[in-house]
Amino acid sequence: MQVRVWVRGDWQTGDMNETIVAVLIGLALGVGLGFLVGWLVAGRRNARGSDDPIALKAQLEMMQRQYDDLRGNQDTENKILQALTPVSERLTDMQRTVTALEKQRNEQHGQISQQLRAALASEELLRGTAEQLASALRSNSVRGVWGEVQLRRVVEAAGLIERVDFDVQSQISSDAGIGKPDMVIHLPGGKNIAVDAKVPFTAYLEASKIPFTATGEEAARRESLLKQHVAAVRAHVDALGKKSYWDGLSASPELVICFIPSEALISTAIETDPALMDYAFSKKVALASPVTLWSVLKTVAFSWQQDVLTEDAAKLFAVGRELLQRLGGMAKHIETLGRSISSTVKGYNSFVGSLETRVFPSARKLNELGTAADLLTELEGVDQMPRELSAPELLEGPTKELKD
Repeated sequence: MQVRVWVRGDWQTGDMNETIVAVLIGLALGVGLGFLVGWLVAGRRNARGSDDPIALKAQLEMMQRQYDDLRGNQDTENKILQALTPVSERLTDMQRTVTALEKQRNEQHGQISQQLRAALASEELLRGTAEQLASALRSNSVRGVWGEVQLRRVVEAAGLIERVDFDVQSQISSDAGIGKPDMVIHLPGGKNIAVDAKVPFTAYLEASKIPFTATGEEAARRESLLKQHVAAVRAHVDALGKKSYWDGLSASPELVICFIPSEALISTAIETDPALMDYAFSKKVALASPVTLWSVLKTVAFSWQQDVLTEDAAKLFAVGRELLQRLGGMAKHIETLGRSISSTVKGYNSFVGSLETRVFPSARKLNELGTAADLLTELEGVDQMPRELSAPELLEGPTKELKD
């Protein structure tokens, strides 16, 4: 560690350890020299007033003792320096540590500065993107496309398939005229429900620029903009209620879903006007945010799965019933074939019995007369009979009535 000290009328820079040692040595030498000079001056004054050899000898002995004391002080200084060696080493270690910490601090400061600059750049980019998005959403056509895209994403996320579970831009004719909702969702059992996306955005965007903590004119302006936002939502509800999409759909509940593609848009409107939801219900309009619509459509997708399983189960039951009926018909033929085989075996055994009991005895008489009747060989009868049917499906199949 570097320090500055006043040496010979000027500030000098040096190592802290060396400076401490030099100061201690200087103090010791200064004290000793000062004492010696003072003693010499006093001795001279005394010598002028007395020429006694004994006194001079005493003074010389005193000077010797002072000199010895001075040398002792020097030894003490050496001991002090030796005792200060661990302190010096410790100070050196501290100096290295402080230098390393200072270097590390500078590196961290540079990294933090770089990260702050990157964060500021990202914030500026995000702010610019948000401003561009807000400017684009001020257009009615852009808002409409955004709402339709968000609606499609929610429906597909719920697991529904286009042209199977839902159709887009379907034309509906009713007493209110010809309408074209953004989407028609098909429900199990041949039912349908219309969905239309609406984006009341302008007044909400202006109101969101004013902080919640605003007071005075700013607070009044924010409240006025929020009321305009509620009025825009009510206008969409009125328009959808008048279209009566449910009249033009087969087996549709008497309601239409008004999809608002932002949780903030619908929650802010309801917070400003708690009666908004009841007002929409009175117009047969259901306000739905992305989360609400997704949960409803997820239920619809599950219902479709259950409907498909039920239909497959019915087909499986019909195929099983048909198989059992055909097994019963096949059992009749098996039974007839078994009777035929039994009759054949009986006829064969009768033939063998007649051959052995009536034909072979006459043949043996011819053999006794020297003819070639020994060419006839004996035949064995068939002892095994066809196995009788035992399975209840085959025994009861032809006459059993299958029940649903």
